[in-house]
Amino acid sequence: MRERILLWLMSWAGYFTIVLIGSTLRYSISWEDESLRPGSTFEEPAIYSFWHRAVFPASWMWRKRRIVVMVSRSFDGEYIARIIERLGFGAVRGSSSRGGTGALLGMKSEIDRGAAAVAFTIDGPRGPKYVAKPGPVALAKATGLPMAAFYVALSNAWVLNTWDELMIPKPFSRALVRLSRRILVPPNADDAQMQHYHAQLQTSLERVTRFAEENVGRVGSKEFPVWKR
Repeated sequence: MRERILLWLMSWAGYFTIVLIGSTLRYSISWEDESLRPGSTFEEPAIYSFWHRAVFPASWMWRKRRIVVMVSRSFDGEYIARIIERLGFGAVRGSSSRGGTGALLGMKSEIDRGAAAVAFTIDGPRGPKYVAKPGPVALAKATGLPMAAFYVALSNAWVLNTWDELMIPKPFSRALVRLSRRILVPPNADDAQMQHYHAQLQTSLERVTRFAEENVGRVGSKEFPVWKR
């Protein structure tokens, strides 16, 4: 009963915090693939990966778009799942350590049913920070969908003393979203090739993170206009 009450309180508190702060943020989106038009993100199915620390700004940015996210079966994962479901996301329970195979099958089922996109907090649920897990590579091989990475940098944030250094944006902060080029994994990829694509995903995550952190201060300029949803 204590855990149920705590989950209820934490999930509603988290939801209202995201709504109240998120509505004040100014976002800009930047693509490595410049052929993509503004607003095209998540219109075509793909498998996205991002660091756990960017959950807050990412949740507000892409609310109510039928995106399915893998969330761990831990207590932390449960209240995160409840929060994002209230924001219009789907949640598949599992992680690299608990229920991983079942969770990947669940993600594949969501894709087969027409999910707009699926996403992994790729270094979760407990780290190590900034180390990508291989799940998206296996899912890309099984489904034929491309992988892509993104990161959301914040101009002004509270950084929590947690394993992931979770970012809570301060009201009226600027946020820069940087998306990587897409990566296709062949359906017949062998173990060596899978390791190669996993390394590509890791490199893409590092690249978009570095770009977003270096340029978030320019959100609102001609090069990085504020995105109107």
